[in-house]
Amino acid sequence: MEFRKITAVIPVNALESVEKALQEAGAPDISVTYVKGYGDYKNFFGSDWTAEEVKLEIFAAGDSTDRFVDCIMKAAHTGLDSDGFVAVQPVAGFHAIKDRPPG
Repeated sequence: MEFRKITAVIPVNALESVEKALQEAGAPDISVTYVKGYGDYKNFFGSDWTAEEVKLEIFAAGDSTDRFVDCIMKAAHTGLDSDGFVAVQPVAGFHAIKDRPPG
């Protein structure tokens, strides 16, 4: 089975709506990491110009990737430069640890 990795960086205040949309779309699991950085949007009001954001990572079967990307894009969209981004990468291998016995 072909897998892809979806990485999204979105504002913290969009996390709840994105999580709900992904759950409703059947996302098998997601990883959430709190990060900070800047790109097109810079926090000029802070001393270091960075903004707190959330990074989501999803490993999904290739045929479900577009559905999950659409969910993220719709749920996080406000029309502002600070809405974030979504990237999709191919995965060379995917192994569930539970499927490999010790030894």
